[in-house]
Amino acid sequence: MTPMPRPTLDQYFMEIAAVVAKRSTCLRNHVGAVLVKNKRILSTGYNGAPAGLDHCDVVGCARENVESGTRHELCRAVHAEQNAIIQAALHGISIEGATLYCTHQPCVLCAKMVINSRVARVVYAQSYPDGTALQFLKQAGINVERP
Repeated sequence: MTPMPRPTLDQYFMEIAAVVAKRSTCLRNHVGAVLVKNKRILSTGYNGAPAGLDHCDVVGCARENVESGTRHELCRAVHAEQNAIIQAALHGISIEGATLYCTHQPCVLCAKMVINSRVARVVYAQSYPDGTALQFLKQAGINVERP
């Protein structure tokens, strides 16, 4: 019997991001994010309401009839990338030079946070209708990959 090929590190961490996404309480997209540096997980995040507030799966989606990629300010959820960055900050963990693995391409709001957090690389699985986010990441010199 031939052994199964071992997944690459990128595949491994993307699988973990997909598992983290299962915690999401969003009614539209279940998104997971993992921040990794030197082969170690620094922080994870998924999209859901701020701590202590009712989640969308309880109160409904405020963006129900809003086109994807627009009107982010209406959403009550904190994005997965934002939550991963916030969790690292809360625990005093530097993410400078880290790789962000995310189930979905970051939006422009998350891209700006990623840039200012000095994340070095972003790997994402699913596209998102926000070309400005990709432009910002590339202009900032962040390596962006979609396997």
